Amino acid sequence: MSTSIVFMGTPEFAVPILEALVADERYDVKAVLTQPDHRVGRKHVLTASPVKQAAVKYDIQVLQPAKLGGSEEMQTIIDMEPDLLITAAYGQFLPTKLLNAAQIAAINVHGSLLPKYRGGAPVQYSIINGDPETGISIMYMVKKMDAGDVIAQRAIPITKDDDNGTMFHKLSLLGRDLLMDTLPDLISGNVHPTPQDPDKVTFSPNISSEQERIDYRMPADRIDDKVRGLRPAPIGNMVIDGLRTKIYDITPLDEKTDREPGQVVHLGKHQLVLAAGDGTTYQINKLKPAGKPMMDITAYLNGHQDLHEGGQAVTDD
Repeated sequence: MSTSIVFMGTPEFAVPILEALVADERYDVKAVLTQPDHRVGRKHVLTASPVKQAAVKYDIQVLQPAKLGGSEEMQTIIDMEPDLLITAAYGQFLPTKLLNAAQIAAINVHGSLLPKYRGGAPVQYSIINGDPETGISIMYMVKKMDAGDVIAQRAIPITKDDDNGTMFHKLSLLGRDLLMDTLPDLISGNVHPTPQDPDKVTFSPNISSEQERIDYRMPADRIDDKVRGLRPAPIGNMVIDGLRTKIYDITPLDEKTDREPGQVVHLGKHQLVLAAGDGTTYQINKLKPAGKPMMDITAYLNGHQDLHEGGQAVTDD
């Protein structure tokens, strides 16, 4: 007899996990819970979440309450009495009444090595903070955010070529594989959960607009971490030549400088090198000035002849 599951997720991160559950005959996905459709792009086109699109493809019932607590959709799930509730980046808290509806367990596939980075942006923080690795934790869900006992974990390195886009993809596949490896033992009761050490807890709240600002005084490696941690969205920004500018890609350089952070070190038709903290330097490869499209540095410099070597190119406004 197959194990009944209600799956809860929203972004692309959760899609491989859902698809693996659907493909395995041992499991029966009764319903999918995801965030409501939202408007996307300049034309504000009403768009379903990636998880909803996958669920529709597989003809699975989709529930989309704007607020889960006290909703008809929550009662629908409770009435199903599913064996498992499985969440992966769903985006809402699950009330205790709903967690208790799971006949075997309510578990979460979380994109960090808990207790590090509880919260909604663990992948971004792991890159921004320059961590050498991150990973997936499968944990029991409890009322407190990401605080349940950890059932299984698996780590993966973060390279200097990774940004939050590539790491989300890698972690979604890692989460899929770890979940599918863990479920048989979970269902049979052959797991040994580990409580999270409260002294090692850190948090990763959703990225605010203020956190999108890049401090140009940081060393170049840290600026690169910040740029990659915020790419491909929301994209970090700093002020260049007096304008708020989104920074999509930079390269830290080995060259040292005695110029102040923010000053131009080298300027050419195809290169803009800036000074950063601790005497480090970096070149900007791709950026988006306010009100303009994304462009490479050559296109940008063609329209900014006012920049000059040794001048103050980045300011703290």
